[in-house]
Amino acid sequence: MTRFVGITIFPEFFQNEGVEAALDNLVDRAGATAIATSPYVMMPAPDGTGSREPPADAGAGKVRLLDRPLWGRRELFVRTSPSFVPDAALYKGLRYRPPSADELTAAQGPVIADSIRAAKARGLEVYLQIQAAIPPGYRVQFGGPEEDDRPRLPDGSSPAVRVDNNASLASPHIRAYARALVRDLVGTYPEIDGLRVDWPEYPPYSLDGAFFDFGTHAEAAAARLEFDFGAMRAAAAELRTHLLGGLTAGDLAAWASGKLPVEMLFGDTPGLAAWLRFKAVLSNEIIRTFREALDDAGAGHMKLVPNAFPPPWTHLSGLDFDALDGVCDGVSVKLYTMHWPMMVRAWADTIAAANPNLASDPNLGRGIARLFGIGDGPGPARLADWRYPEPEEMHPVGAMAQTAKIEAARHAAGRVPVYALAHGYGPVADFEERCRIAWNASGGQIWVNRYGYLADAKLDAIGRVSRLA
Repeated sequence: MTRFVGITIFPEFFQNEGVEAALDNLVDRAGATAIATSPYVMMPAPDGTGSREPPADAGAGKVRLLDRPLWGRRELFVRTSPSFVPDAALYKGLRYRPPSADELTAAQGPVIADSIRAAKARGLEVYLQIQAAIPPGYRVQFGGPEEDDRPRLPDGSSPAVRVDNNASLASPHIRAYARALVRDLVGTYPEIDGLRVDWPEYPPYSLDGAFFDFGTHAEAAAARLEFDFGAMRAAAAELRTHLLGGLTAGDLAAWASGKLPVEMLFGDTPGLAAWLRFKAVLSNEIIRTFREALDDAGAGHMKLVPNAFPPPWTHLSGLDFDALDGVCDGVSVKLYTMHWPMMVRAWADTIAAANPNLASDPNLGRGIARLFGIGDGPGPARLADWRYPEPEEMHPVGAMAQTAKIEAARHAAGRVPVYALAHGYGPVADFEERCRIAWNASGGQIWVNRYGYLADAKLDAIGRVSRLA
């Protein structure tokens, strides 16, 4: 298999460091063979306005700092504008439309076309990364769905605070916007090699996030697809009620022992099993929407590579590796290991609040970690020790666990190439080891997210891993 090293570099670093200087780092230091960027440009904003960079991840990630400063700062607030002038005719009559081009677009927007041309001249593959279900789709932190497009819990509510801000994958408004956006982008940037689509699934960062989607769009889709929506909703509501008030110490002990894997916990009745299949169909449909949009725009030669949670979270998120063949040209499986203890804590805090007698049970955090398969050992006994790691802390995850996730994805994906998507956040030595794990597990097919966390020493580490392996 041909060596592949992709690195996500967002536009603000081309703006700050210069196109050629940034590409020198990516190619000469890291040995990159591909890059991904996004169709926006950025500028600093007054503190407390716009969005924090780096992202705060619903508050848990406020410890994060950039390795490569922007406008002289390692954390700041920013605003964005599209890097191009959207074709308004493509969005006529749609609920969602991209923001209008403005003075920032005019001043800085050409940097994206310049970076694409310069990267192609160096022999790199170039991808645009967009969001599957967060209009306008340019970046996670900017945008979101209208109220009636939000995914719903079995009781019809929708949590106000989430790490992601995904819409319902069943929303026809989201799909219509995706088709228009793809046509606009490939018409504007015809030189790109493909699209990377982020979060074409229901991200299960929290317990609530695992219990989507029971909104009106999902109900209509269930009828179209001949799923029993009422039975699925009743089964999910019953499980959620059990988790939020009916758990026992014996349940947690079973989780911690590995006797009840997450796919059995969430799929051990006909109604639950049907619900998981239903989510997988919705995920597959939104991915197919992007493939069809590329084909319809005359860009059938462009690659489609979704980003995905790793197993076993995909049982909850809906992404079905087995359904990607013939639709996608690859799939990037996220080894975002700083998120994993954060997710344990988020789930555990919710469960502890609803089951206060279990709040100090050492099997609460350990049991959830075992459900997720994130460690090679039991992990901390105290719930307080499950948290987002500080910038210079090693990520508390296991090498075997990371490898197992990529191997499981490769097995499920069959002929579809699986890229291990490592994350640059964290200390250099720990990052290099995680990069090496990703490289070995994937057979030399990696993406690294993202340039802002890659100090020169980390770029050199990518080069060591990928050139010496």
